[in-house]
Amino acid sequence: MTAPHPPDSQLRGFMALLPAAVRPYALLARFDRPIGWWLLYWPCAFALGLGGGAISHWPLFLWLLLGAIAMRGAGCVYNDIVDRDLDAQVARTASRPIASGAVSVRNAVLWAILLALVGLLVLLQLPRPAQIVALASLILVAGYPFMKRITWWPQAWLGLVFSWGALVAWVAVSGGADSEGAGFALPLLYAGCIAWVIGYDTIYALQDIEDDMLIGVKSSARAMGRHVKGGVALCYAFALGCWGGALWAVRPDPLVIIALLPAAVHFMGQVITLDPANGEDALAKFRSNRFAGLLIFAAMLVVGMAP
Repeated sequence: MTAPHPPDSQLRGFMALLPAAVRPYALLARFDRPIGWWLLYWPCAFALGLGGGAISHWPLFLWLLLGAIAMRGAGCVYNDIVDRDLDAQVARTASRPIASGAVSVRNAVLWAILLALVGLLVLLQLPRPAQIVALASLILVAGYPFMKRITWWPQAWLGLVFSWGALVAWVAVSGGADSEGAGFALPLLYAGCIAWVIGYDTIYALQDIEDDMLIGVKSSARAMGRHVKGGVALCYAFALGCWGGALWAVRPDPLVIIALLPAAVHFMGQVITLDPANGEDALAKFRSNRFAGLLIFAAMLVVGMAP
């Protein structure tokens, strides 16, 4: 049996200070759980750093952060509308505003539209090529909530979605043109981010593995079974390999690989100490990827700004 884990929605910190009527909407957009928008934002920051836009395009760091917060919120609302019946059957998610009846589907749709309008404001700050790339992600976003019903690897689909910001930010900096022959950097960066998402979201899915078995929801955590630690390790190793290739594509120097060493040590620690049967430990390991993102960003920034 897995150890007890905290419910998905919690009223603490600034959430407890909000008016009672506002709280369900803040919870619905996961404003109480900033880890989600950090993980959506980091691939954007990776691309800005490695693409050489840290100084020349510095306002994009702020615009893309706002976009990550707003669009992650809108995505969560959409996901909860689609999954409201499943959420009601899972202990961790039963308290979510739509599943619990605190927010009606109609009001949830209106809230999602409002958040999407904030995303539209961010979209208008991007160059036209980057706008087109950003809009293309909506197809993937729309399909994600249904993947857990279709495939054992919904985490791979989430990887496509959560890593898309790397494509947007890179195109915003480069205009879609290769920079100094670094044509392989972007696909390697994107592939590495996808593998990273699969790894950390597999850890996240460990919290629900028993409930998922009961209601028939699929996940990479269930697919990996007793090999989950090895599976996550392979995902992280593949991510590091791709990121190393991206760094090399921008600056072919053996020293650039050293920049990823702190992140590699962090990932190793996650895997070695992970307790798959402990929901609280899985959540803590998942959340630690916010710091992992910072370490990866530091590597991308150093190499991207090197003369």
